[in-house]
Amino acid sequence: MDKNLDDIFNFDKVADDCVKCGKCIPVCTIHNVNADEVTSPRGFIDLLGAYKRGHLELDQTAKDIFESCFLCTNCVDACPKDIPTDMIIEQVRSDIAQKFGIAWYKKAFFLLLRHRWMNDVAFKLGWTFQTCGFKIKAETNSMNARVSLPILKTDRILPSLSKTSFLNSHEENINNGGKRKVAVFIGCLANYNYVDIGESLLEILAALGIDAFLAKDQKCCSAPAYFTGDFDTVDSNAKHNIAYFESFSRDVEAIIVPEATCSAMLKIDYEHYFHDDPAWKARAQSVQRKIFMATEWLQHHTDLEQLLASKKKDTKIVTYHDPCHARKMQGIHKEPRNLIRQNYKIVEMSDPNVCCGFGGVTMQSEKYHFAKAAGIPKAAMIRDTKADVVSAECSACRMQINASMGYADVKTIFKNPIELIAEALRN
Repeated sequence: MDKNLDDIFNFDKVADDCVKCGKCIPVCTIHNVNADEVTSPRGFIDLLGAYKRGHLELDQTAKDIFESCFLCTNCVDACPKDIPTDMIIEQVRSDIAQKFGIAWYKKAFFLLLRHRWMNDVAFKLGWTFQTCGFKIKAETNSMNARVSLPILKTDRILPSLSKTSFLNSHEENINNGGKRKVAVFIGCLANYNYVDIGESLLEILAALGIDAFLAKDQKCCSAPAYFTGDFDTVDSNAKHNIAYFESFSRDVEAIIVPEATCSAMLKIDYEHYFHDDPAWKARAQSVQRKIFMATEWLQHHTDLEQLLASKKKDTKIVTYHDPCHARKMQGIHKEPRNLIRQNYKIVEMSDPNVCCGFGGVTMQSEKYHFAKAAGIPKAAMIRDTKADVVSAECSACRMQINASMGYADVKTIFKNPIELIAEALRN
C-alpha cells in the first residue's frame, strides 16, 4: 500500500481478539442487508490482515468485498478496542483504484470536484436540460428519471439542480453589523442542489447579527473521492482547502459547515489522510480547531436557542435522523435537537442512529441494491413516527432518505435543521 497501514493499525496485535469478539456484527450496515461473514467488520479485518501479509491477492473478488462497506463507522463505535476499520478500508480502496482504475463516470465527477468553475458550468448545463430527462418535484428539490436506465430507475428520487449555485448567488462578504464574523463552508449538494440550506443559514446569521464570509475559493471537501480511493483528488483538494482556511482563519471566529460529511472530512479525515505527512497533518490539525458543524456552533457559541424560545411554536412534528458522520464521528446529536425542539415537537424514530444507507459514490452506482435495502427500513421508521418532517444535518442522507421514502410511499418531507430553524425565526 502507498500509505503505511502500520501507522494506523497493527493487525498482529488484535486480529485474533477481533475475530473472536463480533460485537460489531449486529450494528454493521452491510451485514444487516447481506448476511455474509465475509462482508462484516471482522471479515474485512481478517481479509485485510491477509492482504497486508501478502497472503491475499487483490483480485476482483477482494475488490468487490472491500467496496461493499458503507463506511458508516458503526463498527468503530461499537468496537471495545476502537479498531479503525473505516480508515483501513479507505486505504485499501486506494490500492484498488490504482490496480483496477476508476470508472470513467467517477473520474469525470471527481474532475469536477477539483475545479469549481467546471462544476459551475456542468451544473448550469444540467439545470438547463434536466427537464428533458427528469420530472421535477420543486417542493422537495427532487426529481425522477422519465426513462429507466441500468443504474437509474424511474422510481428513484434524486436531488434536482438549482438555476444558480448558493455561492454564486451572493457577495463573498455579508455584513450583519460587524461585531462578529464566521466563514461558511457550504458543501457541494447544498451549493448546487439544496440551496435553501445556505439561504437559511444566512437568515440565521442575520438574525444573530453575525457577519458571513462565504469563502468562495473553497473546493469540495473531497469525501466522495476519499471513500472511492481517488487519493490524487483528495491530496489536491485537501491541501488547497487547508491553505485557503489558513489565509482567513484568524479573521473569523469559526468555519461553520451545515453538512455532517463535509465537516467530518475537514475536521477528522484530513488528519487521517495526512497520517504519514507530519507537516500537512499539523496544518490540518491547526485549521480543524476552527471548524464546526453549524448547529454545534450555533448552540454553543450564540444565543440562538434563547432567541428561538421567544418565537411561536409550530404545529409540525419532526423526527431526527442521526447522520453517521455527525453522531458517531463528531459526537453531534444533542445540538440540532436542542435547537429544533424550541419550536417543534420532536418524535424520535425507533433507532435514529441506524445508517440511512447512502454509502458513497460506488454504493450509489454499482451497488445501489445494497443502498436501497439499507434505506427502506429507515423509511419505515420515519413513517411509524407520523412526523411531518424528517431532519438531518447532511445532504447525502437527505438524498438517500428521500429516495427510500419514495420507494416506501412515505409522505414525510425532509428538511435540514438549519431550514427548520430559519422558518421558526420568520414566525
